[in-house]
Amino acid sequence: MIEMSNLAKGWTLRATAPAPDAPSGAEGWRLAATVPSVVHTVLMDHGHIPDPYLGQNEESQHWVGRSEWEYSTTFNHDGNEDRRTELVFEGLDTIAVIRVNGHDLAHTYNQHRSYVLDVSDVIRPGANDLTMAFKNVRDYAEQIRASVGDLPNGNPEPFQYVRKSACNFGWDWGPNLVTAGPWKPVGIRRYRTARLQSVRPSVTTTVVSGPGRGTLPINGHARLEVDVEVLRAPGVSGELGLNVAILGKTESVSIPQGSNKARIVVDLEDVELWWPHDMGAQPLSQLTVTLDADGHDLDVWSKSIGFRQFELKTEQDKAGTSFVFAVNGTDIFVKGANWIPDDCFPSRITEDQLRQRLSQATAANMNLLRVWGGGIYESDTFYELCDRMGILVWQDFLFACAGYPEDGPLAEEVAGEVRDNVTRLMSHPSLMLWNGNNECVWGFWDWGWKPQLDGRNWGWDYYSELLPALVTELDPTRPYGNGSPYSGDPELHPNDPKHGNVHIWDVWNQKDYSHYAEWNARFVSEFGFQGPPSWSTLTRVLEPADLDLESPAFLQHQKAEDGTAKLQRALAAHLPEPANFQEWHFLTQVNQARTIQFGIEHFRAGSPVCAGSIVWQLNDCWPVTSWAAIDGYGQLKPLWYAIREAYRPRLATIQPRSDGLAVVLVNDSAEPWSGTLTVERLRTAPSTETVPPVLRLDATHQFMFDVEPRGKSEIGLPHDLRETDRPLTDVLVARGEGLGHGDRILHFYAEDKDRIKEPARITAWASKVPDGIEVTVTAETIVRDLVLQADRLDPKATVSEQCVSLLPGESHTFHVATADRAGECGLDAWSRYPVLQGVGIRHDSILPAAGFALSNSTEEGSFQ
Repeated sequence: MIEMSNLAKGWTLRATAPAPDAPSGAEGWRLAATVPSVVHTVLMDHGHIPDPYLGQNEESQHWVGRSEWEYSTTFNHDGNEDRRTELVFEGLDTIAVIRVNGHDLAHTYNQHRSYVLDVSDVIRPGANDLTMAFKNVRDYAEQIRASVGDLPNGNPEPFQYVRKSACNFGWDWGPNLVTAGPWKPVGIRRYRTARLQSVRPSVTTTVVSGPGRGTLPINGHARLEVDVEVLRAPGVSGELGLNVAILGKTESVSIPQGSNKARIVVDLEDVELWWPHDMGAQPLSQLTVTLDADGHDLDVWSKSIGFRQFELKTEQDKAGTSFVFAVNGTDIFVKGANWIPDDCFPSRITEDQLRQRLSQATAANMNLLRVWGGGIYESDTFYELCDRMGILVWQDFLFACAGYPEDGPLAEEVAGEVRDNVTRLMSHPSLMLWNGNNECVWGFWDWGWKPQLDGRNWGWDYYSELLPALVTELDPTRPYGNGSPYSGDPELHPNDPKHGNVHIWDVWNQKDYSHYAEWNARFVSEFGFQGPPSWSTLTRVLEPADLDLESPAFLQHQKAEDGTAKLQRALAAHLPEPANFQEWHFLTQVNQARTIQFGIEHFRAGSPVCAGSIVWQLNDCWPVTSWAAIDGYGQLKPLWYAIREAYRPRLATIQPRSDGLAVVLVNDSAEPWSGTLTVERLRTAPSTETVPPVLRLDATHQFMFDVEPRGKSEIGLPHDLRETDRPLTDVLVARGEGLGHGDRILHFYAEDKDRIKEPARITAWASKVPDGIEVTVTAETIVRDLVLQADRLDPKATVSEQCVSLLPGESHTFHVATADRAGECGLDAWSRYPVLQGVGIRHDSILPAAGFALSNSTEEGSFQ
C-alpha cells in the first residue's frame, strides 16, 4: 500500500533577499515554522510583524511581499531503494524553486496547482535536505507584463500576469498583503508498484417522479462512470486490477500491461436523491476505488458522492433568455451570496471556522454560494461541508476584472490548473456550475478596454474555447457558463437584464436603492451595498481616537473608491442625519440592511422571470467597511438578519407597481400557502405631553389568497390603501399568518428623514434566562429597525433578531445568547443606549419600564 506522511513540523524560514525597506537584521532571522503557512503568519508568530489587520499596520508590511524567502527542512530515507519516493506539494504560493540535497527539481508558477516530484534518484540514506525558495511574485508578474504587453486592469497591481489569488494584491474590500509560502500541506509518498494518479467520477441521475402535488421526488436511477489513471513505478510491468465499490455493489476491470487508463461503469437503481438543504435531505454514499496487483491492494481513493440532477436552463422566451437552475427536475429560485476567501491567509482557516460560516449561510436561508473568481479554489473541507449541509456551489474559474494574456507561459498554467481543480472537485454533489470568469467580458464591452487592447487577445479564448472544452472532457455532466455577467451570446451586451445573468452596481456607485425596482433581470449574480463592521470589530482594530470618518486608520479599513461619500449620499436620501460617529455607524448598517432587503424582495417578486439573486457578499477576509453580511471577525451585521428575512421560504412583500402598490406572496416551499390577508392604512394621531401617540384606522380591506407550491400571487391594493394625503403620519400594515415577524409587514409612505419629527420613545428592560439575556422592548411611538448591538458588551454574543420595527403599544423580546448571563456589565446595560438603538432613538428616549431604573450613557466618536 501507499505510505504517506506529512512534513508539517521542523521547518525553518529565512529571508534570502530582504526588500530594501525590510527591518534591520531581517537577513539574519532563522524562524521555526510549520506547514501549511505563509511568511506573514510565521513572522506574526515570532513577533516580527504586528497583526496587519490592526490600525494602519498593513501599510508598513509591503516589504514582506517584495522579499524572497526560503523554507527548509530535512526528511529521512530508510535506504530502501526498491520504492518510488515522491514529494507532494498540495499548494505553493507562488513562484518557487524546489531543491532536494542541492538539486533544483522544479520551478512552480501557480498557486492553484498541486505538484508531485519523483525524488527517488536524488535522495540518500539518512537525512535529506528540502528547500522551497519563494521568489518575488511581483517581479515575475512584471516580467510577464513586459513580455506580453500591458493589459487592462482596474487595479495597479499586476495580478493578471501570474496565477495567484487576484485579491491578494488588494481589492475594494481587501488589503494588499502579498503572500508567499506553502499554503497547503507538503508530504512524502512512497510505493513500490503503482498508484492512482487521478479518479474522476461522473454521475448521471434520472429522477423518479414524486407521488403528488407539491411533493418532491426522493429517488432516482444513476449511472456512475469512473475514469481512472494510474502511474506505475519505473520498471513495473504486468496487469493491474481496479475495483469500484458503492452501495454494496462492486465492479472490477483489469488494466493490461502497457496501459494506464480504465473506465468502470456502475448502474444503480433506486438511489436516494441529494437536495439543497431547503428542499430535502443530503444523502451521501461512499465511493471507493481500489488499485491492486497479484491480490494485494496498492492504493485506495475514497470520497462521498451524491446523486442529483442539475440543469441550467438558458432558453429563449418572450422576456429574453432565461437563466434557471433546476435540481432533480424542479426549477428553483437561487437565494445565494458570493463567497470570498474567509481570511487573507487561507492557510490558517480551520474546519470549525468554515463550518460556522456555512452554518450562518444556511441559517440565513441561503441555498447557494458563488465562489468568486478573484479568490481561490476552496479547500476540500469547504466543498465537503457544502455537500453535507446542502449548499449549492457556483464555482468561478479564477479570472476577475482584467484582461488576461493568452500567450506565453500563462496559457499552459491555466490548462494545468483547470485539470487539477476540475478533477479534485467534480465528485462533490454540491458543485452545480463551472463559470468562466468574473466581469472580464463585461470589462471588454464597457470599461474602455478596446482601444488599449487594439485587437490583442484578452482572455476570451479561455472562456469560450479552452475552459468549456476542458469541462466537457473532464466533467461532462456539469454545466458551464462563459462568465458572470454574461448574456449567453457574444453578440449581446453581457449585462443585458433580458438575457442570462447580470451584475447590478449602479445602485452602489451612483443611484438610490429604489432603482433596484428598475431592474427586471433574469438572474442577478452580483449586487450589494456597503456598511461598516460590527462595533466590537471596529473597536478591536481601531483606537478610540480613530473612530472618525476621516481618520487615516479608519480609511485604511475602507477600500472602496469614494466609499464614505457613497454611504453619506445613501443615508441622506432615507434617514435622519446622524449626530455622531456611533449614530453614523448604526444608521449605515441599517441602510445597508434595508437596501439589500429591498433588492432581494424585488427580485423574488419578479419570479419566475427572475430566477435568482446572489448577494455581494456573505463574508469578509479581514475587518473592513464592506458589502459583507458577516464581518471579518465573524460578527453578524444587521444585513445578515435582513437577508434571512428576505430569503425566508414564504415571503410577503409590498411592491410598487405601475398602478400603485401590490402585496406579493412568494411561496418557495413544497406545500400550498393559503389564508386571509388584512391590509390596513393607519394614521398616527399626534402625541401630547400626557397622551402618547395612537394609531387610528383609516382604511381596511381583506383578501383571500392561495399560493401554489413554488408559486407566486399578487394582490393589487385599492386606491385608499395605496395612496394617502398624509404620507408623513400614515403607515400601511398587512396582516396574515406566515407573513414574517409578528405575522405582519409594514410599508411607510414617506422616508424616515421626513417622517420622524421627534425622537422615538420605547421602554426596555433586561432579564436573565438560562442561556443568556432577554431584552423586552415596548414602543410608545413608531420605532423602526431596533437593533440590539450585543457585541458591544460581549463580542461572542448572538441575538435572535435585528431590525425589528414596532407600532405604538407593540412589544418585542430579543433573546441574547451570551456567557455574560450574570450581567457583569450590569444587567441594565443590555437595554440601554447605545447597545439598544433604533431609527430616531436618542440616548434619553429609552424609558425604564415600571419597576425598573435605567442609567443611560453614551459612547461618542468623532463625526465629520
